[in-house]
Amino acid sequence: MKILKLIELIRPKQWIKNLFVFAPILFAARMLELPLLLTSLLAFAAFCGASSSVYVLNDIFDVESDRAHKKKRYRPIAAGDVTIGQAKILFAILLAATFLICLKLNILFIITIVMYLMNNLLYTFKIKNVVLLDVFSISIGFILRVIGGAVAIDVAVSSWMIITTIFISLFLGISKRRAELSGPNQENLEKQRKVLGDYDIVFVDQLNTVAATGTIISYALYTVSEKAILSFHSDKLIYTTPFVIYGIFRYLYLLHQKNLGESPTQIVTKDIPIIVNSLLWVIVCAVIIYKAKFGL
Repeated sequence: MKILKLIELIRPKQWIKNLFVFAPILFAARMLELPLLLTSLLAFAAFCGASSSVYVLNDIFDVESDRAHKKKRYRPIAAGDVTIGQAKILFAILLAATFLICLKLNILFIITIVMYLMNNLLYTFKIKNVVLLDVFSISIGFILRVIGGAVAIDVAVSSWMIITTIFISLFLGISKRRAELSGPNQENLEKQRKVLGDYDIVFVDQLNTVAATGTIISYALYTVSEKAILSFHSDKLIYTTPFVIYGIFRYLYLLHQKNLGESPTQIVTKDIPIIVNSLLWVIVCAVIIYKAKFGL
């Protein structure tokens, strides 16, 4: 039983966010190169270890605010199923495992992981209570995942990919704040998350409109950019844009009509239309990129 609670504490479901590590190898059209794919898998594992260590650290320091939340109070530490001492040991083990994995990767990747951990430490101890900077810190985490995936296999990352990542991660972060403000857990909001006192529904909806629009436009421009066309030897990637538009629209529907969004991972892993849409996007992207690359 204790093992299950420790596994719950590291939040393996959240590892889906680390799939951003594979974006560079997918769009570099090198997924079929086994050594690079194995390196990307190591980078993915390193980010899983790093992100899980951050979740454990957050739960240690947020234990009191979690106990004021109707759902988060059932988290292992807040519920008393895992002690602070046990959580600290688990935190150390996860950091050590991440370090050992990083030893098999290059120095640029190690620097990226260190920056990722530093960003999350700043978030935990300060930035999470600063309006706007809190969601930008979340965005930086996603950007570092993409950069980490690129430097691990030594491929250039497109500036358009970075811009798109910025907007989509801001969209997810702002949607989470929106769900927290409009969800069923309205009692003691500032005790649950202090920064929520600086947001309101109208302001957050305005921010999300900008983030959603930016995501769609930046992705569309990336698909028709000169660099993308030269890299993929095709201008057909633009036909994957409807999948991105549908994904954003579906997410907004779940956020506004179903009061979901507080857990982006839950939406992405449980909503069938989003799952199917995401798989179709990956498949169509892969077909367009690799068909052009190999002249099929």
